[in-house]
Amino acid sequence: MKKINVAIVGASGYTGLELIKLLINHPNFNLSYVGTSEGGMNISDLHPSLLNTVNMRVQKSKPKEIAKECELAFLALPHKTAMEFAKELLKLGVKVVDLSADYRLSLENYEKHYGAHLDKEHLKNAVYGLPEINKEKIKKASLVANPGCYPTASILALLPFKSFIKENTPIFIDAKSGVSGRGKKVSENEHFVHVNENFISYSALKHRHEPEIAEVLNQNGIKNSIYFVPHLLPLTRGMLISAYIQVKEAIDAKKVLTKFYENEKFIRIRDEAVSIKMTAGTNFCDIFAESKDDIVFVSSSIDNLLRGASSQALTNANLMFGFDEDLGVPKIGYVP
Repeated sequence: MKKINVAIVGASGYTGLELIKLLINHPNFNLSYVGTSEGGMNISDLHPSLLNTVNMRVQKSKPKEIAKECELAFLALPHKTAMEFAKELLKLGVKVVDLSADYRLSLENYEKHYGAHLDKEHLKNAVYGLPEINKEKIKKASLVANPGCYPTASILALLPFKSFIKENTPIFIDAKSGVSGRGKKVSENEHFVHVNENFISYSALKHRHEPEIAEVLNQNGIKNSIYFVPHLLPLTRGMLISAYIQVKEAIDAKKVLTKFYENEKFIRIRDEAVSIKMTAGTNFCDIFAESKDDIVFVSSSIDNLLRGASSQALTNANLMFGFDEDLGVPKIGYVP
């Protein structure tokens, strides 16, 4: 079959690099356009690891130019900037997978936590791109809002227990991420000398992913209050969340997980505690749960740059174009 031309807009960051690595070997997508705010360089100037491997000119991102040759665009752009590109591309008939937060939340929640929304027209039609809950909607979508990394790991861990969680009890989420989750631009607290051999929480109980987690869980039957605390690990990549819930009565937590995800390709239910190394380099989400009396501990692990961003974006793109969701999606981990 003829390959479908796709673009990456915002290719200079870590998620942009991961998308490039995924798309250059994809059997049905052809990476024909790579754009940044400046352009005018070779792709190996942006990412030296691609020298003599990928030879492409980086363009200055322009929606009209993208629309001339591409049917799909991945937007790896900052919040606010993404919606400006998305609304133009959608008007030009280009499908969009947006990796920013611009289309993930309701208008009320977005403007409360991010500021004024500039594309209310398309916001109402965006599909939240978590395949395990929205697969059929994603297949029909022109605009997919790719979930954040913390929400992906948290929602996938908690959702199977929606029928068992006791009403009006709090849900506590203790989350940990590698430093790459903060992007290339670092603050003082993200430099090597601060992160190395150190461990710190940040934005406790006020992180912008908390309302995303709460909103999606609420839409899917879990209306409990969410209390979310992220931590920065001295690691390059990877994410692990630990959540604590109170259930109506004692349950077999593993049995609940296994039944809920029995038909999902990228969920693995573990017999032992999950670790970051189990999923690094893959699109898998590994989940482990244990219960004692009416308390359930559930933990999940993902690669924050892949399942938390780029490989999940590719899975969504596959579904949007009628391909198998796992086509070209990484399954072999980075071990050791």
